[in-house]
Formats: sequence, C-alpha cells, structure tokens
Amino acid sequence: MGYEIVRGNTHGLTDVSIFLETLGAFFNPNAELTITRAPGRLDVMGGIADYSGSLVLELPIAEATLVALQKDGAPRISVTSLVGDESLSFEMPLSDLERDGAPIEYNEARAYFASDPTHAWAAYVAGVFLVLARERGTRFNYGARLLISSRVPEGKGVSSSAALEVATMSAVAAAFNLEIEPRELALLCQRLENLVVGAPCGVMDQMTSACGEAHELLALVCQPAELLGSIKLPDELAVWGLDSGTRHSIGGGDYGSVRAGAFMGYRIIADVAGSDADQRWRGYLANIEPHEFEENFAQHLPDSMLGAEFLARYGSTTDTVTTVERDRTYAIRAPTMHPIYENFRVHRFAELLQRPEEKIALGQLMYESHASYSACGLGSQATDLLVELVRATGAEQGLFGAKITGGGSGGTVAVLGDRNAESGVKKVAERYAALIGHEPYIFSGSSPGTAAFGYLIVRI
Repeated sequence: MGYEIVRGNTHGLTDVSIFLETLGAFFNPNAELTITRAPGRLDVMGGIADYSGSLVLELPIAEATLVALQKDGAPRISVTSLVGDESLSFEMPLSDLERDGAPIEYNEARAYFASDPTHAWAAYVAGVFLVLARERGTRFNYGARLLISSRVPEGKGVSSSAALEVATMSAVAAAFNLEIEPRELALLCQRLENLVVGAPCGVMDQMTSACGEAHELLALVCQPAELLGSIKLPDELAVWGLDSGTRHSIGGGDYGSVRAGAFMGYRIIADVAGSDADQRWRGYLANIEPHEFEENFAQHLPDSMLGAEFLARYGSTTDTVTTVERDRTYAIRAPTMHPIYENFRVHRFAELLQRPEEKIALGQLMYESHASYSACGLGSQATDLLVELVRATGAEQGLFGAKITGGGSGGTVAVLGDRNAESGVKKVAERYAALIGHEPYIFSGSSPGTAAFGYLIVRI
C-alpha cells in the first residue's frame, strides 16, 4: 500500500522514507496520519553538570525515533513499538488517566505503569497525554493509535528516552492542534521523565532532541533551559560516539546518588555562605567560580556524609526529583566539585572551538571531564578502556580527546578528531573488540531536531 505526503517533507532522510513504507500495515486507510521524528544526542561536553546549571554542548545524532499518530474515535491509547523484527504493544483507556473528571496525580501514574514491568516502556508514550492534561489543561476528545520505530539504541547513553518522549509529544501536539514552542515541549518532556517515569534526568537531552540543528552543537545553559543557539563544528573537526557495550541507565542508583550528593553539597555551601547565597548563585553550583570555591568553601565539604546526619543538620536539599535517604552514605565533595569545574571546562571548550588549531587543548578538556566523572563514581572499566585507547591512538591518527557521555556508568564515549580521522576511530573500535569481545557501534553524522524537521501529514 502506498502513501501520499499531504504536508511537510522528508528532508531527504532515509529513515523517514523507510518508515513511511511501513504505515499501511498498522493504520486505517483514507485517514490522515501525523509523522514526527526526534534524534538522540551525543553529549560532547557538560553531561551531568546540567542539573547543576552548567553550560552544555550537545550534538543531535543521525539515529532517531519516528512516531506515526492517527486519531481514533474510541477513547483509548493504542501503541505499537517496532523493535527489530518484533513488536511491542500496549493499550489503555484514556479514562485510566483521570479520576473524578480530573487528571490523576503523577505518583498514581508512575505506580500504574510500574505495576507491570513488561509495559513500563509505555510510560514514555502514554504519559505524554497526562502531562499535557495536567500542565496545559488539554482535554482529549479523541483517542490515538501510535506506531513507533526507533533507531536510537537503548542503554547506550545517547538518550533514546528523550527521543521517544519528544517525538511522541510532537506528534500529539501536531495531531491535536496544540501550539507548543520547542523549548516548552522539551521542558514538558523532562517533566514526563521525572514525574511519570521516575528518572531524575536533567533537561539537556530533551532540549537537544527538540531544538538541535544538524551538524551543530546545541549550546544550552541549564538554568533551567536557556538556549544560546548552536555552535557549528569547525570544518576541520568531527565528533563520533563509541558504544562501550556496558548498559547505561539514567534511573540507576549511582546517577541518583551522585545527583543527590551535588545538591547536598550546594546546601552545605549555601549554609556557609549565608543568607544571600541563593540570590548570588540562583541555586546552581555551576554559578560558583572555581577560585571562589577553592578559597571559601572547599574546606567545609566532607568527602561523604550519612543521609541521617545531613538531614539532621540541614533539613533537605532544593532538588525536587531526588530524596536523601537516612541510611545511605553519599559522596559529597566530588559530586559538588564536578559541576563547578565542568562549567568552566565547557565555556573554555566553546571558546576554543573558535580556534580549531587548538585541537590538543580541546581534547585535554574532554579527558579532564572524563576523569571528573570517574571521581564522582560514574565511570566504568569499559568506558575508561575506550578513552585510553583513544589517547593511545592519539593525534598521529587524528584523535585528540574522549570522554564518557550523559549520565555515565557505561554507555557511550564521545571522541573528538580531525574530520578525516574515521580510520583512527575504527582502529580504536577494532582494538577494543579484540580486548573485550564487544565490537562498538560507531555513532557518526548528525540530523535535525524535531523543531527543524517539523512534521508530516500523510494519507495511506
């Protein structure tokens, strides 16, 4: 069965054309479909400092998630997700997202989707309807049938979850005639992941997927989401991603405890600084200059602290998505230091991109960022090995730096090199495969974010 594009265009993207060919098997003919696309992202610099207000530099990758949505007269949400040669299905009545005519609370929704582990993935999709109902007052007079196809690999630290959220919310907004600016859409998707899924992510992933431009680094100050535009990669340079084979999870305990430790550190510093602390730094560690930290606050931070001791002395943190547990010991010093110094590194990196002859200095900043992740406890043997292989291959092969990306604890390593250094990247991948038996997937290339892509209206 063929298709007709009524509005929009494919932007020459092969994955869109392939996806359009599959639609006839899943939808009713002679009714319009809305098609959206959202890429994953490669965290070049900034990473976990996003929740502490840092500047981050993010590249939308070539791999993306596509969503097709057809409105349904029946009041239900029906989802089919294509996974390789198989598919996952989920269906729920819209009424499950309401109680007494009002949207249910987020904690109720979180428990609803968590009750059946085989359907936990559906929270990223169906949760969109709840967020729009709660945050925008949207009333859905129609149900929806959705088809999802993603080429963003899961568990590799390139934000498959944000791509799914952004593509889905963009499709719902377009199909139901909701006008949502890209920045707001990204913030709504972050709210979905924090409060419906229950993962304490920052906002850089959703912002990159929604607002990114192909072959450019999205520059974002996460306070909470101040877009500075995009920085074009110099023609002489390129960025790749190498999958370590160690699964990354933003919902993992290590990420959450490091995030909590950073907010605990901020609370301790604010207590030392006095009543004007929040006015000076707006609640963000990244606004503290390294020299100010070293001179006035470093000596007051413990390496670690028991949650009960912290709660007794300071009461709470300002973080709304992590909880300090009384019987858990948290690292404090390293998670607090990381965003303070990372923000400095990212600003320096952005400056040096204007002088691409400073390739070695750019790479060194990435190596320093990687070491800081490890100090926080978010490294892994696999990603450490990949970074060391990049360092050993070195500038002679056109490779200048590498670092773990996103939430850490596995996932993907970002690599900076000369534009023609793909052979060096492949050599690193081959050496890694020979050492541990896993051949890394190589992320290369880029593609537009959802806002730049727009949406298609298609009839089958």
